[in-house]
Amino acid sequence: MATTEEVLGRDAEYLLGHESKTVSKEDLHVPGPDFVDRVYKSTDRSPIVLRNLQSLFDHGQLGGTGYLSILPVDQGIEHSAGASFAPNPIYFDPENIVKLAIESRCNAVASTIGVLGSIARDYAHKIPFIAKINHNELLTYPNTHDQIMFGSVEQAHKMGAAAVGATIYFGSEESGRQIQEVTKAFERAHELGMATILWAYLRNPGFNKDGTDYHTSSDLSSQAVHLSASLQADIVKQKLPTNNGGYTAVGFGKTHDKVYSNLTSDHPIDLTRYQVVNSFMGRAGLINSGGGSADNDFAEAVKTAVINKRAGGMGLIMGRKAFQRPMKEGAEIIQAVQSVYADKSVTLA
Repeated sequence: MATTEEVLGRDAEYLLGHESKTVSKEDLHVPGPDFVDRVYKSTDRSPIVLRNLQSLFDHGQLGGTGYLSILPVDQGIEHSAGASFAPNPIYFDPENIVKLAIESRCNAVASTIGVLGSIARDYAHKIPFIAKINHNELLTYPNTHDQIMFGSVEQAHKMGAAAVGATIYFGSEESGRQIQEVTKAFERAHELGMATILWAYLRNPGFNKDGTDYHTSSDLSSQAVHLSASLQADIVKQKLPTNNGGYTAVGFGKTHDKVYSNLTSDHPIDLTRYQVVNSFMGRAGLINSGGGSADNDFAEAVKTAVINKRAGGMGLIMGRKAFQRPMKEGAEIIQAVQSVYADKSVTLA
């Protein structure tokens, strides 16, 4: 397999040689083999939650490193089954989703209550389950954009899930209700001993301003991360930042000049570090998403992993780049990402 530097090509020096001068890495709670003991144990989480968190960190190729590689496949609801699985129809069968996670040596597999429940008795003891309990479905016509409950925390617990996942569309008209629903669900999950993972997405047409999409701006997405940590998400999933200045461009809310002059720069590692800073300086682990599938998936996945790791993030959660191709190729992409986190030469910036 090619080295990280070879895969990055012309971006190698830009990403691997970057020295961050924004927030010092010494101020962060960085991933490591002792993360549960060093960080999560200080929280109000029960011993059962700590055990389930440790099971996530101990599984798969990255077991014992403090980093996570998670396969998420909830797109059958979120993007429609046809759009998601037609390129590779074997994944209409939930068993193949779990098999891909096992073949790829992931830390965990994340999917819907229905998908995981359909094969739980055969696989819940073989790989940690993350059961997603709410979704945005696309069959309502015209389409609506709202996260609604598709299952309960109790269902996730009964099938043996180590964690529950949920999404909030921060900034949307429905976000207030979603925040209340997820807060109650996460409280119950912790009571039952499961860890919590929040998909912290932004959703509001007002975040598109003068031809620029600020849904993935560092300042706005980082506030979504901060809200997620405040909701007691143990791990926060966020998209990689692509720009900055969403607050100032849209002209709402509150920010500070030092966010842009001191705490960020235009470098992708520094933009992502600001997300980590907002996750309580890394106390709530930040995992970035791998994004949709394209022609250069292999290189883009490795690039995202390098940015996340060097920023102080906890790992990657990557689905479509993997399951929309033959299982062997999908596993190779996931393992290339895992190799970045296992590579001790790829250090914090």
